[in-house]
Amino acid sequence: MRFLLYNMRYGTGPRMHNHLRSSRKNMTKITSFLQGLEPDLIGLIEVDHGSYRTGWKNQAEQLAESLGHYHSHSIKYGQSSFWRHVPVVRKQGNAFLARDRIRNETFHFFKHGMKRLVIELELEHMVVYLVHLALGGKVRHHQLSALYELVKQTERPCVVAGDFNMLWGEKEIDLFLAATGLQNANVDNLPTYPSNNPRRHLDFILHSKGIKVKDFQVPRIPFSDHLPVVVDFDVEVEKDLRKAARPPHCYCDDGSEAVQSMENFTSESCG
Repeated sequence: MRFLLYNMRYGTGPRMHNHLRSSRKNMTKITSFLQGLEPDLIGLIEVDHGSYRTGWKNQAEQLAESLGHYHSHSIKYGQSSFWRHVPVVRKQGNAFLARDRIRNETFHFFKHGMKRLVIELELEHMVVYLVHLALGGKVRHHQLSALYELVKQTERPCVVAGDFNMLWGEKEIDLFLAATGLQNANVDNLPTYPSNNPRRHLDFILHSKGIKVKDFQVPRIPFSDHLPVVVDFDVEVEKDLRKAARPPHCYCDDGSEAVQSMENFTSESCG
């Protein structure tokens, strides 16, 4: 299975001052990138569900239609949150796009923080959680504790992915990994933010036992302030019904290499 995680910043591009501008031109580039990658599952952070930036169209539904995928999406604020009544902001959320049929979906909401959504997606052989954690360290700690409670109830192989906003450095995620028994697919701690000069490792794909990572890459794609994360993995099942293994994807642009891989990237300290 090929899984892509991407904080796409509502399709508005990498520059901070553009975050309220139209996303339509940049979404064309993102769509082409995803089509070329041919992922089986996509986790999208910061998706516009239909504000003026998108011409009142839901980006998750647009991308799903372009890829021929199923979709699952929700606004990232709690049901009674003040932010669900603020123009533009009330259209901001996260989404899954899946090549195969989604067996079940559950939308959980943290008790703490502004961004509270956890999407739980049940696929044939695994469960996947998608999160966008708080910027504040204390709130993030409460959210990680709640996420731990969700993960420990999962009996099937699982993946926990998203923008964790680990601004305190790698030690913060290490505590969560020790508690849950999950493993970090990004074993070399390659940075994912900011996209023009990556220095921080904020975007994580964590996996349980029973999932074997075959390839991990961070493509240097400048369509957001974050870089996408791509992992190919196998899920251990009693009877091997999986498709043939997929070769690693080469991210090229006009013949020049545009990939940040474990072999050729030297990461800077997250500090």
